[in-house]
Amino acid sequence: MQDLKGATAIVTGGSRGLGPYIARALAREGMNIALAARDGAKLEGVQKEIEALGVRALSVPTDVNQPEDRARLVEQAAAGLGPIDLLVNNAGVEPTMAFVDIDEAAITGTIQTNLTSCLLLMRLVLPGMVGRKRGHVVNIASMAGKIPIPYDSIYSATKFALVGVSHAVRSELRGSGVGLSVVCPGFIDDAGMYADAVDETGVAAPAIAGTSKPEQVAGAVVRAVKHNVAEVIVTPISGRPLAAAAALVPSFGQTMMRLTGVQGAFKHMADSRAGND
Repeated sequence: MQDLKGATAIVTGGSRGLGPYIARALAREGMNIALAARDGAKLEGVQKEIEALGVRALSVPTDVNQPEDRARLVEQAAAGLGPIDLLVNNAGVEPTMAFVDIDEAAITGTIQTNLTSCLLLMRLVLPGMVGRKRGHVVNIASMAGKIPIPYDSIYSATKFALVGVSHAVRSELRGSGVGLSVVCPGFIDDAGMYADAVDETGVAAPAIAGTSKPEQVAGAVVRAVKHNVAEVIVTPISGRPLAAAAALVPSFGQTMMRLTGVQGAFKHMADSRAGND
């Protein structure tokens, strides 16, 4: 979808973190934006920012885990802005803690938010896109979907699954006129779950991993849509050998995680949140 002007996008997790950056980047391309998140007041603030860029915007307070909310989001976005041309599945949660300390509600809730809701929103919008032979889905995954992260195991599992399903469904859509991309950010400064974790625990990213800016993730989303890119990794070059090692030789990848301090950083986050520091 190279020409985005006048098209309609849904962005989940639109009230905070990476969501507003993604929404603003799409708005600068001329897209009209339906913003979804649970916090209606924050959504309205982002809506005003989007409208100031000269496009139409809509706030739809949404709990993506609720079937009626997902259906209402798609219905209101289409009614208010037009047929859905783009879905950005950005909503997510990250319970960083030792696996043995995670309770059942946190496990099921993380899977529901990070994976199940994405699949069901895709299922709501894709038939219409295929029927019109136009559209795109972008799933915001993570480098934790490329590298298994100790002390972030459930989050990592959901992101691995999101990467896998994105590539699988993309293949199914080949020739339909509909694209599907997955974007995998690493540690992001200034906004998002890592930035929140730094504020909460004071744990910085290991030097080898480095950090990126939220604007880079937003730019990756635009690039993925306009050029139908299957996967975009947003992380400094210094961190990419870890992903290669984890994919090619998992045991060596885990050793590298320990030696470079990545595992230690996540353990520190988990211990800080558990009050064990």
